[in-house]
Amino acid sequence: MKALMKTTKSATPATVEKKWHLIDAEGLVVGRLASIVANILRGKHKPSFTPHIDCGDNVVIVNADKVRFTGRKTQQKVYYKHTGYAGGIKGVTAAKVLEGRFPERVLEKAVERMIPRGPLGRQQMRNLRIFAGTEHPHAAQDPQILDVGAMNRKNKVGA
Repeated sequence: MKALMKTTKSATPATVEKKWHLIDAEGLVVGRLASIVANILRGKHKPSFTPHIDCGDNVVIVNADKVRFTGRKTQQKVYYKHTGYAGGIKGVTAAKVLEGRFPERVLEKAVERMIPRGPLGRQQMRNLRIFAGTEHPHAAQDPQILDVGAMNRKNKVGA
């Protein structure tokens, strides 16, 4: 009778195997890329996914300054921050962020807002590395290249 019983094995931090993935973000839509990256960071692509354990992989994103938005979001999407003083709310459009000093923050914020808030989410966000150009210092980890553009084309209806 024991052979018929099915049990669910929960992953533990000792049993989790973390891989490295490299994504070229050139020409990809921000939200679609962010949802794929968030799932990889959480580990939801693995059969051993456990919600309370960091079982996600490491992700390196290059060419983050060449991502794109659909529609008129570059002019209409506003990122807000508060200075801490009364009436100190500041807003900057997505176009200004992409043209500015740290264009990778657009993608970082998009992924961060798809990850659960709390200590586990902060730990999972540490596994994300975003670079504006094509160079990255993680070549020694031998990251496997993910073709996210093909994944998006495959999932679209009529493609």
